[in-house]
Amino acid sequence: MDRARKEQVVAELGQIFESSGVVVVARYTGLTVADMQKFRRSMRDAGGSVRVAKNRLSKIALAGSRCEAMTEVMRGMTLLAYSEDSVTAAKVVHEYSMTNSRLVILGGSVGSTFLDPDGVRAVARMPSREEMLSILVSCILSPAANIASAVGAPASNIASILTEVEERAAA
Repeated sequence: MDRARKEQVVAELGQIFESSGVVVVARYTGLTVADMQKFRRSMRDAGGSVRVAKNRLSKIALAGSRCEAMTEVMRGMTLLAYSEDSVTAAKVVHEYSMTNSRLVILGGSVGSTFLDPDGVRAVARMPSREEMLSILVSCILSPAANIASAVGAPASNIASILTEVEERAAA
């Protein structure tokens, strides 16, 4: 790889570290090509990406960035999984590492906060943006549904009483 290409890779990695909501570093030693393709596909389907780069270039890109503490986990065959939101990449890496023991979580970062492997797992257990929005919408709509049923209940009670009185009178 020539110097110009290395500078381009460092710039791309720097952009990844600055613009991503979460970056997870994992060791992929022993993953087959089919396993790696399956992992990349699951990450892409969830809205994230996977990047394999030389650790030396990643460390250069991390120098002076907000997540510089990640340099300590960049040893051996590592990959970077990242996504715009702060949960997706962590969820996919965690789920995949549960089914394939060859993918080992080393750490990561959310913004400027460095995460150890347990921290990445904790982020993976958090609800995603879409899940949080659905929870919020249900909380907002729940009181309105309760009011509507409370307002409609007396009318339905009166209607059922009148129907019962009518049936008794007809009998």
